Amino acid sequence: MLPHAQAATLDAVVTTMYRLTVVVAVWCFTACPPNLLYARDDGRFADSPLKEWFEHLRSRNGLCCTLADGVSVQDVDWDTQEGHYRVRIQGQWLVVPDAAVVTEPNRFGPAVVWPYQDRDGTTRIRCFIPGAGT
Repeated sequence: MLPHAQAATLDAVVTTMYRLTVVVAVWCFTACPPNLLYARDDGRFADSPLKEWFEHLRSRNGLCCTLADGVSVQDVDWDTQEGHYRVRIQGQWLVVPDAAVVTEPNRFGPAVVWPYQDRDGTTRIRCFIPGAGT
């Protein structure tokens, strides 16, 4: 093969690989967005006396509000079964991992869960704090 033909072939391969890399990167960020994009502080609770308490809540998984927004859970949507908490999220009962249970007293009142979706799209629980009456 002539040197200019080899260079043209190499340029075509490099261009194809570059385009493929861009397509894969765009697909990854649209089809599988990072979980960090879901967590946010939109300022709704800036004046709440419990804001600082919520921001410092943690389970053995770490700080609750780092990856997920907390969602208040009605009493009919959480319970215990065989020594573990369960919570109903979008109609499905999920067992709360022991590492996700917040052990300090609930100053808010109702139970709160911090769900998130992992890379596979499976709903997981980062933190759960039972209702204040338990």
